[in-house]
Amino acid sequence: MATVLKVGLQKVTQSRLFVRLNKYKMFYVMFIPALLFYICFEYMPLWGLRMAFYEWGLFGPKYFKGFDNFVELLSSKLFLVSFVNTIIISGYNLIYGMLAAITFALLLNEIPNGVFKKFTQTIVYLPHFLSWVVVASIFAMLLSPDSGIVNEIIKHFGGKPIYFFISTRWWRTIFVLINLWKGTGWAAIIYLAALAGVDPQLYEAAAIDGAGRLRQTWHITLPAIQSTILVVFILNLAKILNIFHPVFLMYNPQVYPVADVIDTYTYRLGFTSASDVDLATAVGLFKSVICLILVVITNHLSKKIKGEKIL
Repeated sequence: MATVLKVGLQKVTQSRLFVRLNKYKMFYVMFIPALLFYICFEYMPLWGLRMAFYEWGLFGPKYFKGFDNFVELLSSKLFLVSFVNTIIISGYNLIYGMLAAITFALLLNEIPNGVFKKFTQTIVYLPHFLSWVVVASIFAMLLSPDSGIVNEIIKHFGGKPIYFFISTRWWRTIFVLINLWKGTGWAAIIYLAALAGVDPQLYEAAAIDGAGRLRQTWHITLPAIQSTILVVFILNLAKILNIFHPVFLMYNPQVYPVADVIDTYTYRLGFTSASDVDLATAVGLFKSVICLILVVITNHLSKKIKGEKIL
């Protein structure tokens, strides 16, 4: 009897699956290009991760090394410096980026003039659409020690020109400020959307009770968008290590001690020193594992704080 029921259940399930496939067949057809893209460019390259466990030569693997590449990696001073730099720079971008975006959204939300508000939004959003190549070129000119406007102002007040992009003292500060200039407007969009959902009657009631704008912001606005802030923080934390392009375009050997990150270190190992391609793969795999751990942690934090997981 149980076998008959099991067979009948399988037939019903298969029938429902066939009906669903037939009903949404055009959607599945449209999904095929995306599926092929991920198979070709995301999953098939995973086979190359085996290079991290071999001594790799020009024509393929020479012999199996096990975890020797990872041992060498963790004992490398250059890698440890790049790992620490990645955490510090990404941490600055995460914290200051979120604070700047939230502050900008709160200030923009206070603008009563609709035309001026939209104009300000447009101006601040524009840097997001510039490529990092253009952004790096713009600030290279602005901060040039010879003719850059910033150093011209410094010299005008009697100071000496500062070589911002080759100074270990200034590089991180400049990098974080450039990231804020480029990303604050775009990052504020989600907070503006959350602010639009706050009930105006709450502000009216608070005003009647004598609360000023600061107290309204602290006791009404911020608690209302708290869940949005938490979700954005968790999502940004999961991708905290991905900062290759901006760093690669703005760093140089003079600032390696404070600017070299995991991605740029991997690039140099894999592309400028072909004999270290197996070690470069080990670095990339190590970073992927760290990112996976961060995703799991952030997913768990979401469950603990919000009561539901992101994934």
